[in-house]
Amino acid sequence: MIITKTPYRLSLFGGGTDYPAWYNNHPSKCISAAMNHHCYVHVKPLPPFFDHNIHITYSKIENVNSVDDIDHPAIRACLKFRNITSNITIGHDGDLPARSGIGSSSSFTVGLLNALYHLQKESLTKEQLAQKAITVEQDLIGENVGIQDQIMAAHGGIQLISMSSDGWKTEDFSMSNEYKKYLESHIMLGFSGVSRHAEVQAKKSVDNIKEGKIDNLLLEMANSTNEAIIMLAKEKEMSIIGELLDTAWSIKRNLADGVTQKWIDNIYFSAIENGAYGGKLMGAGGGGFFMFLVPPSLQEHFKKTMKEIKVWVPFQFDNNGSQVILNNI
Repeated sequence: MIITKTPYRLSLFGGGTDYPAWYNNHPSKCISAAMNHHCYVHVKPLPPFFDHNIHITYSKIENVNSVDDIDHPAIRACLKFRNITSNITIGHDGDLPARSGIGSSSSFTVGLLNALYHLQKESLTKEQLAQKAITVEQDLIGENVGIQDQIMAAHGGIQLISMSSDGWKTEDFSMSNEYKKYLESHIMLGFSGVSRHAEVQAKKSVDNIKEGKIDNLLLEMANSTNEAIIMLAKEKEMSIIGELLDTAWSIKRNLADGVTQKWIDNIYFSAIENGAYGGKLMGAGGGGFFMFLVPPSLQEHFKKTMKEIKVWVPFQFDNNGSQVILNNI
């Protein structure tokens, strides 16, 4: 069996500019992080004792004899991508709920590809793994996804991602360990209780980009991101970083219909009133996890006050990216 452990993504600045429809014409940057919550994928050969030759377990169970009969689009695409047609078992488990704005689908794709390559006695660099996951999701499945989710799942850490028509490159965002802990201590991750399909919301944003409807907003987002890069590099206090997050959210909420709704706005404004420096609804919008920057001294009171948040999740950064944690093939 091979088991991979792959982190979920916490987008900090520049979300919405990582779609090819945008950065191919407007070179952009984003700052993104990996969180210490993961999805786990296991693969192993399926012994020849069953009336099926592909066994898949996730939120449902699939037993099929042809890759084309697999319902799960990412599993179907990844197996075709690696030319694996039979005699395989695939299973998935995750620390956090799917469809909640944390890049879980891309983390799954990265983790599955990592496992399949090792099953075939091959290994990839982090850059190669990320790019292959991007290819699977954008080209084979045809999803409206950006590229930061796959990059973060593969790399881990806090990354500065630069994107243009020439492609993308990433580098570890330089900050002291003390400042990283300072940032980490302020991050609060709260689940709204509402899951949604990111593809539906993302398509609205991509369509708006292609039609030139949100050029000014995304240029504002790029300027805000550049300012955040400077402020984080200077290791400024969290109140300043929070103000930049607040600015970015005010832009993001207008990128497409449905990014925010009245109940989302109510939660966000309540968070600001109760001491948050800033924050955002993660992912494409419509539901999922909120991220807020809150002074540690206020966090217990903040949790008690923010009754609309169903679950608070402890937060730490992940520094490793997708890893093989078991390989006894």
